[in-house]
Formats: sequence, structure tokens, C-alpha cells
Amino acid sequence: MHFEDIDPSTIIEAKLMNSQEDLWRIFRIISEFTEGYEKMASIKPSVVVFGSARTKENEYFYELTVEVARKLVERGMGIITGGGPGIMEAANKGAKMAGGSSTGVNIELPFEQGANPYIDRDKLLSFRYFFVRKVMFFKYAQGYIMMPGGFGTLDECFEVLTLIQTGKTCRVPVVLMGKDFWQPGLDWINNVLIKNKFIAPDDTKLFSLTDDPDEAANIIMNFHKGKAFTPNF
Repeated sequence: MHFEDIDPSTIIEAKLMNSQEDLWRIFRIISEFTEGYEKMASIKPSVVVFGSARTKENEYFYELTVEVARKLVERGMGIITGGGPGIMEAANKGAKMAGGSSTGVNIELPFEQGANPYIDRDKLLSFRYFFVRKVMFFKYAQGYIMMPGGFGTLDECFEVLTLIQTGKTCRVPVVLMGKDFWQPGLDWINNVLIKNKFIAPDDTKLFSLTDDPDEAANIIMNFHKGKAFTPNF
């Protein structure tokens, strides 16, 4: 078929259909933001825990996540996760064990992402759009625990650091846990990014590295000592 053989009315009809689909998509996005803001604004000050959905219950980083979440709750924080299995489940489990606020900000995916059973029933949100879900994390986090993970975790980690670095969100503590996992990446940051002046040496002060749950919790709590908790933007 040649272009000149196409009926112009068909093109117009297709454009109208696409326009209507885009309009309904905008309404869905607005609806997700509205519901998310309403629910997230009602939770207590919380720390977001990021990490792999594939970590198993009997693995070291699962147990480390349970422990750091428990320590944070004991110091007065709630826990927010992506709502799924693995590290997310471990963090919600630690919050639940300590009797604290346990929020899950879930995403609709064809795999990996059923909601875990340790989320408070009134604090489970589900989103279609990744970017809306990310706003919920970044707007309401009073700190971040970055556990080992894959592309999603690395994306979340570097986006958080970029938002803080550029002043698009308030400064909050970012704690990397799992020295063996993160250290090769930190070596690359020092040997490549800083050496080539792609970032400033002081940018490495935007995060801390530890394997100690008590130290991680204290870093976050000491940062907020004497300050009021507010949304980040």
C-alpha cells in the first residue's frame, strides 16, 4: 500500500482515538497522584527501604534488612517499601515485628510484585505508573536505606542522590548497607567520576556506608534530631 492510497479520514480517526486515550491516561495519572498524596500524607514519619525483590528469606541481606527496619521502628520511625517480596518484605516484616507503621507502595507488574503480607492493611497503595510511585517515595521519605539490588534499586539510589545533589528535594540521610556489594561501585565513583570531575568530591558526603543496623538507624535519627518532619518538596 502506498501512502497516497490511505484514506485521510482513517488518519484523522486514528489521531482522535490516540488523543482520547492520552486524555484518559492523564485522568488515571491524576487519580493515582491524588490517592497517593491522601494516603501518604496520613502516615507517620518514615524511612524508605530499597532493595532486591529476589532476595530469599534465609539469606543474609534479608535478615539484615529485618534488623535495620526493627531498629528504626524502635527509634520512632515507620517503614515504607515498594510493597513486594525480597528486601521489601524483609523491611515490612521488621516494622511489623517491632509494632511500627508498615507501608507498601506497590507497582503493577507481570512478575515479581505481589504485595507482601507484612504491610498494614490501611497502608497498601498500588500504582500503574512507576513515575507516580517514585514521587510517593521521594516526597515522604525522611531517609533511605539502600540494600543490594538490581537495576531498579540502582535507579532509585542514583535518582535519590541526583535529586538531593541538585536541590530538587530536601537533604535527607541516605545509607548504603552491604559493603561488599556497594564498595566496587564506590571505587568507580572515586576513580572515574571524581577523577574526571563529573561530580564534586563533596558529593560522596550525600550518603553513608555501613553494615551495622544500629549505626544505620542512628545516622538517620541523628540527622533529624531537633528538626521538624516535613514533606521533601
